[in-house]
Amino acid sequence: MNSFEKTPRVCALVLASLLLPTSSAVAQPAPTLQPGSAASVGMDEAKLRDAVNLYHDALQQNRIRGAVLLIARHGKIVVHEAIGWKNYAYRLPIEKDTLFQMASTTKPLTITAILMLEEEGKLNTRDAAAKYFESFQNEKSQAITIAHLASGTSGFRIGPILYPFDKDEREPTLRKGVDKFGKEGAAVEVGSSFSYSNAAFNTLGALIEHVSGMALEDFWRTRIYEPLGMVDTSNHDDVSKQHRMATHYGAQRSAQGHVTFSRSFTPGDPPEYPVARASGGLISTALDYAKFLQMYLDGGHYAGGRILSTDSVKKAITPVIKVATCPPSAAPCNTLTPFGTKDGSYGMGWFVSDDGVFSHLGGSANNGRYVWVDPTRDLIGVALTSGGIDPRQAFQKLVEQAVTVK
Repeated sequence: MNSFEKTPRVCALVLASLLLPTSSAVAQPAPTLQPGSAASVGMDEAKLRDAVNLYHDALQQNRIRGAVLLIARHGKIVVHEAIGWKNYAYRLPIEKDTLFQMASTTKPLTITAILMLEEEGKLNTRDAAAKYFESFQNEKSQAITIAHLASGTSGFRIGPILYPFDKDEREPTLRKGVDKFGKEGAAVEVGSSFSYSNAAFNTLGALIEHVSGMALEDFWRTRIYEPLGMVDTSNHDDVSKQHRMATHYGAQRSAQGHVTFSRSFTPGDPPEYPVARASGGLISTALDYAKFLQMYLDGGHYAGGRILSTDSVKKAITPVIKVATCPPSAAPCNTLTPFGTKDGSYGMGWFVSDDGVFSHLGGSANNGRYVWVDPTRDLIGVALTSGGIDPRQAFQKLVEQAVTVK
C-alpha cells in the first residue's frame, strides 16, 4: 500500500510540545519496553478496555478486517492486543507479531536519518537541495531547502510517489526518480503553504543515500533498526516471514455508513516499486515501531544507545506550519491528516497537535496505520489496521482519559 503511502495560548502549547518528561513524578526512561499493569503506571484498566473495545466493535460492525494495538506509559506496555483477521478470506487470525506494510509511517524514519546526518555535519537542513542535486539547479527548484522538503512546504504539487522508470533502465535508482522531481520543480511559492508530499520525502531519501554513501535501506537497518532492536523491520518482503504478513484492504464507506472492502495487497505480491523509497514501504510490527516511538519520547535514546540528540528530537517535533495553511495562490493543497481534519501543524516528518502530541498516519485518514507520542502523559500509542474505517481518534481520546495519575 502506498499514499499516505500566534496567540499566547498557542505559543504556550507549542512550548509544551518541546518539553520531554522530566518531572520527578514521571518514571525514568526504561532501558527497553516491558510489559506492565495499567495500575502500575497510573492508568485505569477499565477505561483502557473501553478503548480496545472500540476496535472489537468495529470488527463486529464490519468496519475493519483486523488490528494490532499497543499502548505504553512510563516504558511499560499496558495494552498489546490483536483483533480480527490477518487474512479475511481464509479466516487466518491476526497476531501480536503480525507484519504490516506501514506506508507513510515511514516518513518519521526518513527525517530521523536526515537529522542524524545533520548531527554528523554531512548536511544542514537549511541547505538547498540544489547544493546536492544538479536537477534542482533551476528557477523552480533552487529555493527548495531540506527543511522545506521535510515540512511539507516545498511547493511541490507532484502527484505520483515516483514517476515511472524508463523501460530500458536496467538499474533504477531512487536518485533517478528524484531527478525528475527536481526538473519539474515547485508549482507554487516555496514556503507559502502546507501540502503533504510523497515526492518531497523521496527526495530526502535520495539525499540520505547521496551524503551517507549507503543504500537507504542499509542506512536504516544499521543505524536505526538494529540499534533499537527492531528485529522484524525492513523495507522489503522477507520470504521467511511472509506467513506473518497481513493482507491489506482498501475500504470505501457509503453515505449510509456501509463499508466495502477491496484487497489491495496480498503477501507475495511483487513490489510496487523497484527501489526502496523514503515516503513509504516500511514493513514492521506494532512492538518494533513502539521502540522507535519510545526513542523519541525519551529524547533520542533507547536500550542504552542514542539515536538522536535531544535537540534533534525537538527540531523534528517543533511545529513549522499549520496544516490548514493554503492561500489561494498555493491551491490545491494536499491537507491529508491522521483524522481527516485541518487541525494542528506539521513539523519535520511529524504531525503536531496544539497540545504537543506528535503523530503520523500510514494509509489515509482513519484507514490504515496510526502512531503517536504524547510527551505530556509520557505515553506512546500504535494502532495498526489492515484496512477499513478505524476508530483511531476515539481510541486515542479514551487512552488519554485512562491516565489517572500524572
